[in-house]
Amino acid sequence: MTRSVVRGLRAAALSGTLVFASGAFAAENPIKLGVLEDQSGDFAAATIGKVHAIQLAAEEINKAGGIMGRPLELVTYDTQSDNTRYQEFMRRVLQRDKVDAVFAGFSSASREAYRPIVDQFNGFAFYNNQYEGGVCDGHMVVTGAVPEQQFSTLIPYMMQAYGKKVYTLAADYNFGQISAEWVRKIVKENGGEMAGEEFIPLGVSQFSQSIQNIQKAKPDFVVTLLVGTAQASYYEQAASANVNLPMASSVNVGQGYEHKRFKPPSLKDMYVTTNYIEEIDSPKSKEFYAKFKAKFPNEPYVNQEAENSYLALYLYKQMVERAKSTNRDEIRKVIATGDVCMDAPEGKVCIDPKSQHMSHTIYLAKVGADHSISFPKVWEDIKPYWLGDAGCDLTKKDPMAQYTPSNPPPKP
Repeated sequence: MTRSVVRGLRAAALSGTLVFASGAFAAENPIKLGVLEDQSGDFAAATIGKVHAIQLAAEEINKAGGIMGRPLELVTYDTQSDNTRYQEFMRRVLQRDKVDAVFAGFSSASREAYRPIVDQFNGFAFYNNQYEGGVCDGHMVVTGAVPEQQFSTLIPYMMQAYGKKVYTLAADYNFGQISAEWVRKIVKENGGEMAGEEFIPLGVSQFSQSIQNIQKAKPDFVVTLLVGTAQASYYEQAASANVNLPMASSVNVGQGYEHKRFKPPSLKDMYVTTNYIEEIDSPKSKEFYAKFKAKFPNEPYVNQEAENSYLALYLYKQMVERAKSTNRDEIRKVIATGDVCMDAPEGKVCIDPKSQHMSHTIYLAKVGADHSISFPKVWEDIKPYWLGDAGCDLTKKDPMAQYTPSNPPPKP
């Protein structure tokens, strides 16, 4: 009589640790994965889905026999949208819990808070978030989209459709500042002008002065790079003030599903470049969405960070099985081959060996007056090319640094 590979799968919350265990794995040492995400605080609305996506992928992988016959054990901590928590828990998972890899971080500030600790202890971390780009670090794999995938598609489209006078409203930390630098660069390259630029501290929820500034500047469209529950208040306030300008974003809708949270027409004519949102109407997307909602029926929205986190665990599985090891150096040899790919809910994705960032299908999502979503344009297989072209090559050298257009990698 044949015994099932997985028997009695269960999930149990134990002292901050979520363990996926099975009687069939009793004799096998688990592969331990740290999960450090904001399950409370200002960013929680966009990030709880990341935790759920990792749980879903881990359950599926364990049901199919684990990784090399070893079960996955998730060591999960709530970082509470607090950078000091990231530092505390990153040290804990690497030093005390002895995890094999870590899936961590929403904001770029949180990533830069924990990244030196990952480097110090020779860890291996997945950052599954859209961000401002530029991290060249062999201890990191980035599955989220970057500016050359989002802004290089979005900004020229908006300038052609609406005009060349642009106003940026961005969160005042490294994500917003570096993203705004990318916007300035692309606007200039396409013959446009910046009508204005503002950086808003995290936690700010009153935008009357910013709205007056935008109305006075008379831009053709506004680039909104606002982050967190508080800053999302801008949209309803702008609608009440009859700003009535098209908006462009790399973060809104795809992360915080503002088109679902706010009443129409607050986000009317918002254009977003995203690698995944639940409205994508492909067979792979529908399959992923159905599995997600079956396990988490109360999930308010399946966003791009959920998909990034889900596919990250499957990419990690592929890397470990091909390396026949959880050792970071052995896994990086697999990444260096340039063929770590999978058919994801968004479409085919691959890890770039030079930067350890991921290629994406980029969807231009437009929010209608009733907050329905349409897709005027889709760009397939957009590579994360900037770091490699600028001089980052992790197959040869690991600087463990972040670069920007104004501070590129040193020439060899």
